[in-house]
Amino acid sequence: MEEFEVKRGLTKDLADRIPIELRRCFGCEPEPAGEGYAIACGAIRRLVATPGPAGKTLTVEIETETEIGDDAVILDTIRKRNAFLEAATGFNSKERVKRAKKKTEG
Repeated sequence: MEEFEVKRGLTKDLADRIPIELRRCFGCEPEPAGEGYAIACGAIRRLVATPGPAGKTLTVEIETETEIGDDAVILDTIRKRNAFLEAATGFNSKERVKRAKKKTEG
């Protein structure tokens, strides 16, 4: 399970944007899963995205397929995951890593 900060200004409608961004980035229909939404696509067996308290964080839980032989599928899945996280949080992958490091240091 991973937790990501959401950029100020994107927190108000996070719960509404999660299914929209999952559909746009992964190209499949998300289904409700508790307080969040779940999909299965490519090398991902199940991805559940849930807004945190007051929409200030995004919690993502991912189960991956263990027997994927095609590297193209894996790379495409990683690209789609990064595109979803950037659209949902407002931070690109470098900014998310930087914030995660700062959080563990402090």
